[in-house]
This record gives sequence, C-alpha cells and structure tokens, in this order.
Amino acid sequence: MSRTLQLTEELISRRSVTPADGGCQALIRDRLAALGFECHMLEHGPDGARVSNLWAVKRGAAGTAGKLLAFAGHTDVVPTGPLAAWTSDPFVPTHRDGQLYGRGAADMKTSIAAMVVAVEEFVAAAPAHPGSVAFLLTSDEEGPALDGTVKVCKWLAERGERLDYCIVGEPTSVERLGDMIKNGRRGTLSGRLRVIGVQGHIAYPQLAKNPIHTLAPVLAELVAMRWDNGNSYFPPTSWQVSNIHAGTGAGNVIPGDAVVDFNFRFSTESTPQSLQERVRAVLDRHDLKCELDWTLGGEPFLTPIGALSDALSAAILGATAVATQLSTTGGTSDGRFIATICPQVIEFGPLNATIHKIDERVEVASLDPLKNIYRDTLMRLLT
Repeated sequence: MSRTLQLTEELISRRSVTPADGGCQALIRDRLAALGFECHMLEHGPDGARVSNLWAVKRGAAGTAGKLLAFAGHTDVVPTGPLAAWTSDPFVPTHRDGQLYGRGAADMKTSIAAMVVAVEEFVAAAPAHPGSVAFLLTSDEEGPALDGTVKVCKWLAERGERLDYCIVGEPTSVERLGDMIKNGRRGTLSGRLRVIGVQGHIAYPQLAKNPIHTLAPVLAELVAMRWDNGNSYFPPTSWQVSNIHAGTGAGNVIPGDAVVDFNFRFSTESTPQSLQERVRAVLDRHDLKCELDWTLGGEPFLTPIGALSDALSAAILGATAVATQLSTTGGTSDGRFIATICPQVIEFGPLNATIHKIDERVEVASLDPLKNIYRDTLMRLLT
C-alpha cells in the first residue's frame, strides 16, 4: 500500500463531522513535528462546538531567504446523510472497482494525505531547502467558517507571518486529475427582503395591501438586470432567488408580508457596496415598504497567472500529461480568507464529482500522482 493511500484511509476512518476533527490534526501534527515543523494547535469557538486548527511551519535552511508555501485544507466533513443509503460504512475506508469509498475521500482527506506525504518526500530530497513550508488546517470549513481559517489568518497577520504561495486542497478536477485548478472564486452576498403589506380578507382587497403583488414587478426588474459583464477570469455576476415565503396557509387571507431570500455570486467587477446600492435604487423606485438585511459571505479573490500557477501547471503536466485549465467557477472556499494574507492562492485537488454525496469516493490510482504534483510544485518553487 502506498503511503498516501495509507494516510488517506487513516483520515477517512476518523469521524470528523464538522466541527469535530476526530484526531485528524493530531495525527498530522505528529508526522510534521517529526520533520522539524513548529506546530501550533489553535482552538476557537464555544464549548461543545470547539473548532480545531493547526498551523505548522518548517523554516528554510539557516541563512536563506526563500519563499513560504502553505498547504491549506480542512479535516472536517459534511454529515453522511442516511447510513442505510451508503453501500458501505462511510467511516470504514472501502475499495471497490479501483475506487476508495468513504466520507471525505474526495473532500478533502485525500488532498491532505497527499500534501503530507509530498512534504515528507520533499524534505528527504532537499533537506537544505531555502524556502519554507507550512500547513494551515481547520475543522470549520464545512460549517459556519467563523472559528477556523479566518481566525488563523488573523492570528498569522498579528504575528507578522508572510505567506507567498498557498495551495488549498479543494477537489477541483472535473473529468481527469489535473484538468482544472481554481485561481480565484466569486464573492457571495446574500440578502433577505421583507415586503410589508396589510393582511385582509381575500374578498375585500380594497381593505388590504398584498405584498406579493407589490413585490412582483421588483423581482421582474432584478431578474432582468445585468449586474456586470465579468472579465477574462470571472463570469458575469449572477443574482438568484433561493426562497419566497408568504401567506398564512389559508386560501382566503391576503398575507401581511412576504419574505424573499436571494444571493449574488459576484465577480471582481462589482463590490458589495455597489450591488447593495443598485438593489436599494430598485426598491426606492418602486416605493416599496420593506426591510432589507445583508450578509456578506465572502469577497471574491483572484490570483493572476504567475509563479504559483505556472509551477503547479507544469507539475500537473509532468505527472498526468494534462494541460490544466484555470477557472473561478463554483462556490466559496477558505481561499477567500487566505487571500487576505497571501498574494497567490490556488485550489487544486482530486475529482469533485462525488463530493457531499452518498458513496463519496476517489480513484485510488490518482492518489500518488496527486502527491507527486504537490511535491514537484514544492521543488519548483522552494529549491
């Protein structure tokens, strides 16, 4: 059994449903400490829901001034869903038809295992490496993300720690290992709009004010708006309604209010402030009596083509013969927090087809190539 596969199975077997870590980080800490890493276990959050975080760093050889490359990821996984729907126990790593099954196999315990073994091989091959290597791991990526990477980044900034490169092990490949890497992500901005009407009998509309009727033209205008045109890295900003709630359940009552939940996934061509101002202008133009609350889930981040993307692309090509594609599609990740303290952040990992699904899995044959890509990227950037 390859060392990458062995460590992946050890991690999968640990029940680390968010925000639990299940001992994953302690296992990794011990392996890194044996290589000479300085390790910090950082806990945040309320009692009963403590979040585990690990920052581990191995400085370059004395007298050198190399760059610092950090590997980042999460040890927590999403809940399994109904156990009866799984073909095998989600926390018992199982092999079938060349696939390794288990919760977290793709998202993202395989990446973490590959990163650790890659660093072990890198240190053995280049013991006097001038560059520094680090790990930033959390158990709060699949949860609210309030006590994980965001707090570690703040702690690092307060310590004056500078990151030059960061590879986040999110599963980014689509059809073949290495066919896509993420060099940025869109921002996410959510709103909850409460339109206020007057409740009344449906047979006497003149004595009431239907908030659904006043909302309808507003929604039509918002749906039709072109928020921006995107750019060479990002698609245009999108606006989508996720929920609409109104009514008492009775068929003869005009509701007193209507609530709409919506979300922007926005490019670097827009800002949270500009989007909020444009929505407010529409509401004011329709003289809508309403309340509006905003939640900023994350700013967009972008790493233009440069040293990190070049090194990672070359490593992918060498290990898989695949010419990778840069993309900013998909949801948010902890890369949005790391980008505040690191100028070059890229996400790369195994196939994402089964993440968060029943019978999550990863192709066994892809594990060592993934490890080799991480190791060769280190060699290209830090030696």
